[in-house]
Amino acid sequence: MTFFLPNTRAADDGKAGRLQARASRAATLVARLQGMQKQINAKNFAVLRLNGNGLPASRKLTCVLDNWGVAAEAMAHELVAAYGDELLQHLDASLLPVLWNGMGEHQTAEAPDFGRFTRRLEARLLPYSGIALPVRLGAQGNGYVVFTGSYIDLTSEVIIDLHGRSCQVMTDLLAADERRMLPAESLSDREIGCLQMAGDGYISEEIAEKMGLSVHTVNAYLGAATTKLDSVNRIQAIAKAIRLGYIS
Repeated sequence: MTFFLPNTRAADDGKAGRLQARASRAATLVARLQGMQKQINAKNFAVLRLNGNGLPASRKLTCVLDNWGVAAEAMAHELVAAYGDELLQHLDASLLPVLWNGMGEHQTAEAPDFGRFTRRLEARLLPYSGIALPVRLGAQGNGYVVFTGSYIDLTSEVIIDLHGRSCQVMTDLLAADERRMLPAESLSDREIGCLQMAGDGYISEEIAEKMGLSVHTVNAYLGAATTKLDSVNRIQAIAKAIRLGYIS
């Protein structure tokens, strides 16, 4: 009798190749956004995606890519809490760039020769100034590319250039992000449950308590789901899980 052993080496090589491709795509997008960031002397960038349709209560902006580092969740929550509702309304009505000034005396975002073609939000709600460039791609998806910093001085030519490049970044992000997973990469019930609760705003300790798991196990499930969803962080994984119909 002949036994056939699975080609585990080929499987491992395939997984390694997919992981390398993911890292390459993310690195390319980050490099492009960092180049745009440096162009206007900003400190950070973030890409916000619109999730949910229909009733206003089901629609929200979710951060899917950023260079905020370990503070990403807190920074994204802070930004959406301060300006989320206004940004949602603006996205429905206009493609004009949105500017705001930060709390500090010199934290400003200025576009002196383009002022009439921008929307200015209430100042001094956040510890940084910023510009949010709206992107509407119809069925493909909508959102903002955001740049934040202290003093941001923008000419009309720079704003127009950044806006066009932001649309291309969002298009490329969606093209990679909407790639469906292979059957072997499907999420388990536990991974879906942890993602759903994380999307509802629960932290790992609360999820662990409600699901009767250890915090380590919850983080392991969330980490595995993030990898399977080809995402760079938990926030992006939640956003993609919503789009793919795993969670609501």
